[in-house]
Amino acid sequence: MDVNKGLAPSELLSEVVVRGMQEKKASDIVVLDLRNVKNAVADYFVICSGNSDTQIDAIADSVDEQVHKELKQNPWHQEGKSNKEWLLLDYVDVVAHIFKKEKREYYSLENLWGDAKIISVEA
Repeated sequence: MDVNKGLAPSELLSEVVVRGMQEKKASDIVVLDLRNVKNAVADYFVICSGNSDTQIDAIADSVDEQVHKELKQNPWHQEGKSNKEWLLLDYVDVVAHIFKKEKREYYSLENLWGDAKIISVEA
C-alpha cells in the first residue's frame, strides 16, 4: 500500500497514467478495473483516444514521463510505436492503451472486457 494516498500500487499507477494522458489532452479516457475479472491479464487497463499520429505519440511520451517522474517505473513492454494506430505501454499490473479514434471503435476493448468495472475520467 502507498502510505501517501492509501492506494494499492496498481491503483496509484493507473491514476498516474491518467494524469499523463490528461497532460496531452487525450479524449475519452476510461479506466477498466479488472481486479475482479477472472483470467484478467492486468489489474487495470487505462484507455484513451488521440486525433493524430503526433498527438498519439505525445500522449504515450507523456504517460511514460509522468510514470517515471512520479513512480520511477518504466514500461515493461511497448507496442505500436511505428503504426501509431494503437500504442500500448505495459507496466505489468497496468496497461495503457492509446488509440486513434477509429481503431478504438474497431477493437472495442471496453466491450471485450465487459465484466470490468468501467470508470470514465473527466477531461
